[in-house]
Amino acid sequence: MLPILLSEGISGSLILKILGIKILIGMIAGIIIDLLLNKFYKKNNENSKIESICKHDHCHCEKSIWKSAIKHTINVFIFVFVISLLLNFAIKYIGEDNLAKLTSYKPIISSLIVALIGLIPNCASSVILTELYLSNVLNLALMIGGLLVNAGVGLIVLFKVNHNQKENIKIVLGLYLIGVISTVVLQYLIV
Repeated sequence: MLPILLSEGISGSLILKILGIKILIGMIAGIIIDLLLNKFYKKNNENSKIESICKHDHCHCEKSIWKSAIKHTINVFIFVFVISLLLNFAIKYIGEDNLAKLTSYKPIISSLIVALIGLIPNCASSVILTELYLSNVLNLALMIGGLLVNAGVGLIVLFKVNHNQKENIKIVLGLYLIGVISTVVLQYLIV
C-alpha cells in the first residue's frame, strides 16, 4: 500500500491519516483481544510449541540451531512460494475489474467483500485494494478495511507452522471481523 501511495504522489497528510487509522484500530483490537484472551484462555508454554514444531519437522534443533533454522526457512519458503504462485494465477484469472464490480454494492456487503479480498494471503490483495482506491472504485473506508485484514504471507505461515486448525480458523475469523466491523464504522465516520 505505502509504496503505491507514495509513487502516485498522494499527499503526506492522507498517508499519515491512513496509517494513523490503521494503527489506532490495531491498538484497539489488540487491547480487546488481549483482555478477552486473558479472561478465557490460559497461555501455553512457548517452549512446548517450538519443540512440537521441531519434532514434526524432524530437524533435531537441539543438535544444530543453524541447520534447523535453515531447514525451517527453506520449508516455509517453498510452501509460501508455491501458494503465492497459485494465488497470483487465481487473481490474474479473476481480474481486478471483476473484483471492482463485487465491491460496488451496499456498504455492508462491500465491507464483507473487501475483508474477504484482504484475506488473500500475499501482497497482491493490498495492491489491488490500493489500486481500486486510487481509481475511485473504493472509498477510503473500504480500502482501509481490506488492508486491515491483510497479513501478507503471515496466514500461510500460520497454517504451515501451527497445526491447531481450530486456533488458526479463530485467528482468521478474528481478522475478518475486525476488518468488517472497522469498515462499517469507518464508512459512517469518514465518508
